Amino acid sequence: MGYGMMRGVTRRLMLLDTASLYFRAYFGMPESVKAPDGTPVNAVRGLLEFIDRLVRDHRPTDLVACMDADWRPHWRVELIPSYKAHRVAEEHAVGPDEEEVPDTLSPQVPVIEAVLDALGIARVGVAGYEADDVIGTFTALAKEPVDIVTGDRDLYQLVEDAREVRVLYPLKGVGTLQLTDEAALREKYGVDGRGYVDLALLRGDPSDGLPGVPGIGEKTAAKLLDRFGDLAGIMAAVDDPAASLTPSQRKRLDEARSYVAVAPRVVRVAVDVPLPDVDTALPRTPRDPATLEALATRWGLGGSLQRLLTTLQG
Repeated sequence: MGYGMMRGVTRRLMLLDTASLYFRAYFGMPESVKAPDGTPVNAVRGLLEFIDRLVRDHRPTDLVACMDADWRPHWRVELIPSYKAHRVAEEHAVGPDEEEVPDTLSPQVPVIEAVLDALGIARVGVAGYEADDVIGTFTALAKEPVDIVTGDRDLYQLVEDAREVRVLYPLKGVGTLQLTDEAALREKYGVDGRGYVDLALLRGDPSDGLPGVPGIGEKTAAKLLDRFGDLAGIMAAVDDPAASLTPSQRKRLDEARSYVAVAPRVVRVAVDVPLPDVDTALPRTPRDPATLEALATRWGLGGSLQRLLTTLQG
């Protein structure tokens, strides 16, 4: 893999939460952006423009488009059955469930994959895991600074100043990014990256079907973590009559023991995903120019692709 130092070059790894970004591209660019045959390609072109902007602004030497091989892994659902349940369009006995996505987005995903492959941008999804887990594992293995680009706050848990790991969170397109380091997390949530998992599971996350502990919102969770250190400290306080918990907090946390016992495994991203051996180096020229040209013509990728090619060569 493209880790370590090249002579004279300081490496910087950028990890894309690809689905998070193409969803944003799809909703941020009108469906009137179409291929010659009238098929919408707004997500394809929007993602290419995102990558162009990210490479120009942040100059990574290595880049991986991380994919959801399974957006709702069975091992997470077994622990918390409500996990992402509201987003299931169709359940399958074998293989991943189908996620509810807009009709005109799902046909664009194979095009995105084909274009990334022809460009030579590393694209990694691993069976049984979400893109978050792929990102977590690449981050754990990295020897160089890491920029994680995602619209998903769950990945704040990977922020670590000592290892120069930060999250670039898109506020508007990718032109305006919130650079999230430990100082930003402490200011907004009162925790560092490691503490964010405990905060998230206590607070819950309706968008992921995580119930949280009823009556324990974000601010209360942050105060409890500040007072007792971590989730284990909070649960130990529940059993300590002298601990400074209100009667309702004690009762709610006590009743949530079964959830609190399994939630960390669901909320924490995996850091031991069996990654394939890929070259993460950002390509200067396309891996497969003929295929890329055919894709550009077939899907009308025009200036979006040309600009990215020019940036990669630079």
